[in-house]
Amino acid sequence: MSNTDHRPLTLRDVSEASGVSEMTVSRVLRNRGDVSDATREKVLASAKELGYVPNKIAGALASSRVNLVAVIIPSMSNMVFPEVMTGISQVLEETDLQPVVGLTDYTREKEEKVLYEMLSWRPSGVIIAGLEHSDAAKAMLRASGIPVVEIMDVDGTPVDSVVGISHRRAGEKMAKAILKGGYQRIGFMGTTMPRDHRARKRFEGFTEVLAKAGVEIAEREFYSGGSALVKGREMTQALLARDPDLDFLYYSNDMIGAGGLMWLLEHGYDIPNQIGLAGFNGLNLLKGLPRELATMDACRLEIGRRAAEIIANRVKDDADQSPVRIALEPTISYGDTLRRP
Repeated sequence: MSNTDHRPLTLRDVSEASGVSEMTVSRVLRNRGDVSDATREKVLASAKELGYVPNKIAGALASSRVNLVAVIIPSMSNMVFPEVMTGISQVLEETDLQPVVGLTDYTREKEEKVLYEMLSWRPSGVIIAGLEHSDAAKAMLRASGIPVVEIMDVDGTPVDSVVGISHRRAGEKMAKAILKGGYQRIGFMGTTMPRDHRARKRFEGFTEVLAKAGVEIAEREFYSGGSALVKGREMTQALLARDPDLDFLYYSNDMIGAGGLMWLLEHGYDIPNQIGLAGFNGLNLLKGLPRELATMDACRLEIGRRAAEIIANRVKDDADQSPVRIALEPTISYGDTLRRP
């Protein structure tokens, strides 16, 4: 069956899909009663395919929603997401809604688990980072019957509403600015991209523009784990040891870019003439560096605010439930490390 009308799924839906009684479905999902392994597997498979999540709100409240908005993000140690949370909180504090946060550590398995637990308490809405989710997570979001807003990225097909920037376009814009600055021998440093989908899309947009101009990435270096100044320093040293003739370094985020900048200054590089560099995110925290790092604003605060506004509007009685797509435009800050065209 499909749940195209956004009606919350019930035990009856799982019962019909699995071909067993509602009582048996209930026993399986509560892990109670004498149920054969074959029946249990059939019920669990049907529930997962439908995206059914049991309701933890008992009694008279079972058909109600609580005034909570589930906010599911990869990390709070990444400097990007605290500003997103600030935007969400600024809007929701003017309503009866309260945000509750779940962290996924950039893994689909943990995202599924966090989403399952949060939806079982029947929140009024979900704000979730990214567009790439497992089939099970997408099924739960579609079957929840509540407003869903995917944030940070608009390059893809959302479950419901979406607010973010085009990371592909962000990469394209930075590549064009670097080429206009006269740089030709470019090195790239960033996260391992199978898990960081937004960084991957920026890299794809970046390299496509370079390729059209007949320029290839001369050197690249990747790392896993959280962004840190020390990683930027280490990767910059390693890259320039392999290719001392690089004239531009593009970092997937500002934190490693700041580490690279400090290493270059300590070793006497003429920035931005001998070598230029740029990051991504526009972190205000780094404004006190000896040189202002070229970067791109990812519209973090505005993304949080607009996502929360969608949820707050959708929970009102008789509100328009149509999906909303908001694509914000990232802007380049040249700082002191990227020659202006």
